[in-house]
Amino acid sequence: MTGTVNLLKQPAPLPDTDLRPSLIRLKDVALVRGQRVILSDINLTIRRGDFVAVTGPNGGGKTTLMRLILGLLKPTSGVVERKQKNVRVSYLPQKSSIDSGYPISVREVIASGRAGKDSDDLVDKMLEKVELTDHASKPIGALSGGQQQRALLGRALISNPEMLVLDEPLSYVDKHFEQRIYDIIRELAPTTTIILVSHEITTVAAIANRHLIVDRTLTVCSSAHHFAKIALCD
Repeated sequence: MTGTVNLLKQPAPLPDTDLRPSLIRLKDVALVRGQRVILSDINLTIRRGDFVAVTGPNGGGKTTLMRLILGLLKPTSGVVERKQKNVRVSYLPQKSSIDSGYPISVREVIASGRAGKDSDDLVDKMLEKVELTDHASKPIGALSGGQQQRALLGRALISNPEMLVLDEPLSYVDKHFEQRIYDIIRELAPTTTIILVSHEITTVAAIANRHLIVDRTLTVCSSAHHFAKIALCD
């Protein structure tokens, strides 16, 4: 993906007239490591019922933004406000975050998403949903990259989250399961707040109600706000 955002041509932000309850609000957030600015001037509200598609170039800060939203990182400056407590949140990290050598089965990986509320029936249903029933007893390290990604997706989904954060869920999966992920997302969208990071943004953006571009700062992309090149905002 290529393209740059022309910040000089940004129109003035529209007033916020959305009356849905806000879950998380980032105000003037920045994150700096050493002399490197990872993110700056981030202002974002995630509301209940949002489906936010997030894209941007490699190294632009997308995963860092997700970790700030989840509270896994603290900003160097600015504020991350959690507006509602006790919201069930699940996170699908990038597949590279898994320790393939850890001695745990596929079933155990998925069941771990229940946080001590294991149910054989629920785990069986989730194994079927992510098409890993035949691999349930295998160690996670014995699976292919795409199968590991499916196991992590099952772990994220099994708690029936109210908010679901998916960081590159299409990585490693084949075209068949890519379509399956789209189907799962469509099923969840009416009842779940979803934030999805992907380079394969065309289909996702068609389902989402908001589209963000992250490239060290944040740009909102919409039909009335097309100041990014067509490769990033279409």
